[in-house]
Amino acid sequence: MKISETYSHLNGLEYLLVRKPELWREIQSVIAAVDATQCCVKVAQEKSAAGALLFSPVDMNAMFIRLLREKSWQESRRSYCVSRSENLVSPSLPISSEAKNLSTVPDAETPITISYNQTDFIKERVSVEFQFGKYGLMECEIFAKPLAFYVGDRIDVGIEILPMKSLQAQMSSGVPYYEGEIYNVVRQGRGVPAVPLVIVGIEP
Repeated sequence: MKISETYSHLNGLEYLLVRKPELWREIQSVIAAVDATQCCVKVAQEKSAAGALLFSPVDMNAMFIRLLREKSWQESRRSYCVSRSENLVSPSLPISSEAKNLSTVPDAETPITISYNQTDFIKERVSVEFQFGKYGLMECEIFAKPLAFYVGDRIDVGIEILPMKSLQAQMSSGVPYYEGEIYNVVRQGRGVPAVPLVIVGIEP
């Protein structure tokens, strides 16, 4: 695979180039190591292209996961409490996944549950997400996950990897693509989401 386009939100790419150039080179090497031909194994079911080979999102995900883990990138979760109480929600933000005793939370109202945000990979305060799944998950991937880890002081910048439209057209229906998500970010205005991001568009 190759990088066709990058979009720097709130100077995310500039931060990587100055502060974390080795990690940016590592991401570039991982993308280059993904062999697109090995992922072209999904048989189209649509009448218009029945029998044609398409790029498999599952195989592509698996290849990215393997390559990033080989370079010591690790999944990360950040837990938090959910409640109707405004006083409880704010203090609950730093609660760790080990905090099972909810009575220690400084409020009389009991939280509904402990939930969590999860990001695919983090290394040295940089997160990486790649989305080759369903379109409905993309808003969370860009507008919720990176912000939760940024506000929680776990990351300084997030990287989002997406297929270009040219690649998405050869994948299963419903897969989000770079050009569409750039539009979704730009239309929100300069400060949304309030976290530095690098959105990367890839193709074979």
